[in-house]
Amino acid sequence: MPVTLVSVVKGRDSAQKTALLEAVQGAITATLKLPPQDRYIRLAEHAHDEWLLPEGKSRAFTLVEIALFAGRTPETKGALYTSICDALEALGVPRGDVFIRIVDQPRENFGIRGGQRADLVDLGYQVKV
Repeated sequence: MPVTLVSVVKGRDSAQKTALLEAVQGAITATLKLPPQDRYIRLAEHAHDEWLLPEGKSRAFTLVEIALFAGRTPETKGALYTSICDALEALGVPRGDVFIRIVDQPRENFGIRGGQRADLVDLGYQVKV
């Protein structure tokens, strides 16, 4: 059950923002083998003067931060990075303008399905992929 935040510089229209979210979510769902309804993703836009971008990055710079249940292998994480970059590149975001940050957290750090500790809930899918 990833919780994802996609941060971008303002300037995209509604369709472009939806496409960005769908692209990132699609990559996460496919790579981590999640059910399609497992969606916790949001977009944050920042004015150009509100974000000091890394040197050499364009206004297409996209920061993807994903909080995950701990347990994914380094290989799975690497595949996820590639999948997200592929999906965003197809939308015109250069690979060099994508930064991805994963935060692994123990399942007990998530309260789900009415406030239950996630480590006590049958998720219906494997976390260790």
